Amino acid sequence: MAAMMARLATMAAVVVGGGAYWAAARPAAAGMTTTPAATAGSALASSPRDETIVLGGGCFWGVQAVYEHVRGVTSAVSGYAGGTMASPSYEDVSSGTTGHAESVQVTFDASQVSLGTLLQIFFSVAHDPTEKDRQGPDVGTQYRSAVFYTTDEQRRVVDAYIKQLAEAKTYARPIVTQVAPLRAFYPAEEYHQHYAMLHPDSPYIAAFDLPKVAALKARFPSLYREDVSVR
Repeated sequence: MAAMMARLATMAAVVVGGGAYWAAARPAAAGMTTTPAATAGSALASSPRDETIVLGGGCFWGVQAVYEHVRGVTSAVSGYAGGTMASPSYEDVSSGTTGHAESVQVTFDASQVSLGTLLQIFFSVAHDPTEKDRQGPDVGTQYRSAVFYTTDEQRRVVDAYIKQLAEAKTYARPIVTQVAPLRAFYPAEEYHQHYAMLHPDSPYIAAFDLPKVAALKARFPSLYREDVSVR
């Protein structure tokens, strides 16, 4: 819990006027990049089919909030992946010694939203893939940019999209996203689940996470869903 309180303390001086609202947050937050649609993995499945991929993009509160608002995503769970410790706690991961990254397990219906589109969202509004071992005010390997794939086809799509972004010179700096097979995913503690949704007036959430959800709505209006129940 001490690590979470330290995270919140980084934004203790932020003043939030008039409350926090998903739709009213800044839609064009600094550092968010417009990315091209993926040329690989963009086709929808012909029939309903659930797939799962795990994405690490800094603090999992904001990444989870983004994907909870994407049509076709059936579940977004905050947790830990990429390390060696079994069943780590938040305090363990926050120490930076477990090898785990704060991550979100995204389960989606491939007939409603494609992996290519989820990656486009990830590399544009969900995080900055050029920041190494950090995102915004959060610093450490546990905040690294990472994609943990569950099938060889997912790896092919991820590698192709990163290559597409690099060739298009989408970013001024190199992409540093780790791409690795998913060995295990450990759900985070219950108090971390749906954190941004349950605490929209938190200064940290208002400053770093609400703009991501607002950018999702502005840039992907056909995929954005306003009403999200806590599952």
